[in-house]
Amino acid sequence: MITVIVDGFFGDTGKGKITAYLALRDSPKLCVRTGAPNAGHTVVHNGVQHVLRSLPSCFVDPSAVLAVAPGALIRLDVFAAEAERYGRGRTKVDYNTGVIEDRHVEAERRDEHLMKTVGSTGQGVGAAMVDRVLRRLRLARDFEELKPYLADVPAMIRGLADGGVIVEGTQGTFLSLYHGTYPYVTSRDTTASGVASEAGIGPKDVDEVVLVFKSFVTRVGNGPLPGELSPEEAERRGWVERGAVTGRPRRAAPFNLELARRAVALNSPTQIAITKLDALFGDAAGKTRWEDLPADARRWVDQIEAELGRPVTLLGTGPEVGHVVDLRRAKGVL
Repeated sequence: MITVIVDGFFGDTGKGKITAYLALRDSPKLCVRTGAPNAGHTVVHNGVQHVLRSLPSCFVDPSAVLAVAPGALIRLDVFAAEAERYGRGRTKVDYNTGVIEDRHVEAERRDEHLMKTVGSTGQGVGAAMVDRVLRRLRLARDFEELKPYLADVPAMIRGLADGGVIVEGTQGTFLSLYHGTYPYVTSRDTTASGVASEAGIGPKDVDEVVLVFKSFVTRVGNGPLPGELSPEEAERRGWVERGAVTGRPRRAAPFNLELARRAVALNSPTQIAITKLDALFGDAAGKTRWEDLPADARRWVDQIEAELGRPVTLLGTGPEVGHVVDLRRAKGVL
């Protein structure tokens, strides 16, 4: 089974948490990370917070092989540090994975349009993608220090699919270069089809698409955010967050059904996950059973499911990987 995990808003919905949870519960043979080091995925496991920028969040399962997709980008230093800490002896990077070099970071940070208008993270991702389009980018196969990690990741996906493969998307649907709030977007397609393409998976080979929402909407940097709250109101509601890579404050707004419906249309999910349910319903904190959730939380989830026409199967109720209500079996998905 091949499962693709994508973000339904502007990033920061908890893809890393959901990926890590599924890794622990389902024990996939292989996990593949897409995207680039401008996005950090946060996982809290056994009380320790981890932020991963290159490797998939499945590191919590020591038996899973951790791989980087051919369409992804890495920085050598970030990749090496994560491979040493999280994936020693089980990390692979595709021959065609792109490599961000210092010149890309420098070029991006000199670009006033990207840094001030668009609100780029300044990690060199856009500049590297430009070089890739112009066929000037150096790939993983061009670096001697990456030789021990090199592999044909699409072939690995096909070979290990029967044992379970998770492909972890990046950023969010509305940061997609094609489907997002252009020009306030990232430099790749972040929808499920884009993630599958980046990993080297044909569309008919994807079995499950998990679309991850958060109980409220956040956005880092510039660009429209419907229903945006003032910083004071966001703080009053307990919705103050900061970006995992940049540390910039995340702007906040209530859950947006219009955006969610659009995300469903763009990603064709088979199931939906909603994280931070406890941010809306404090009594939901730490719960792992549906019947233990407060009645108003259950009604809210049922309403979201009815509005979106897809089963809500996973509910995050706290920061820990295990703080999840898993409804997959009850909904006939597992």
